[in-house]
Amino acid sequence: MFKFLGVILMSTLIATSALAAGEIKLPHPDKVGKKTLMHAINMRKSSKIYINKEIDAVTLGTILWAAYGLNRSTGERTIPTAMNQKDLSVYVTKKDGTYKYDADYHQLIPVSKEDLRPLFNTQEYMADVPVVLIYTGSKEDYASMHAGSAYQNVGLFAAANEMGSVVRGYFDKEAVHKALNLPVEERVIISQAVGYTQ
Repeated sequence: MFKFLGVILMSTLIATSALAAGEIKLPHPDKVGKKTLMHAINMRKSSKIYINKEIDAVTLGTILWAAYGLNRSTGERTIPTAMNQKDLSVYVTKKDGTYKYDADYHQLIPVSKEDLRPLFNTQEYMADVPVVLIYTGSKEDYASMHAGSAYQNVGLFAAANEMGSVVRGYFDKEAVHKALNLPVEERVIISQAVGYTQ
């Protein structure tokens, strides 16, 4: 009994200290959606025309949940992970800074106060993109597969919600690696612009 209470107390302290450190709790994701899966597949495309419009917290939280959130009480994700290794991290950079998505608590962990979007402005259409997702991982065999599953989910969400997205590899990965302060073994796999289109 005391051991069980100790585990609960420790979990509460960890969660409380995480929030005290500046983490941003995201609103619950919208798991109903506006369109059917088949409509989203039919509408999915790479978008290169964006309007300068912010993404609200519910929509951002739902995008991140679709990418790599928990969808079962046993801790499994919205994407398949090889041998349940979960070798993927999702970062989001926007006007007010850069964050790592913490799926366990559905929150954003501050990484930098800097808006890193300028590192991705290698094409003109990126100027009005409100959010860039950055997918990273360390395992050569599986991280890219996990990133592909995650960005496909985001692309389908965008299509179903009259938004645009485009997966991009045309940026300086070393500069992004350094800006995110990633460990040597973790690599930047790909990025994804997400926003509202004309």
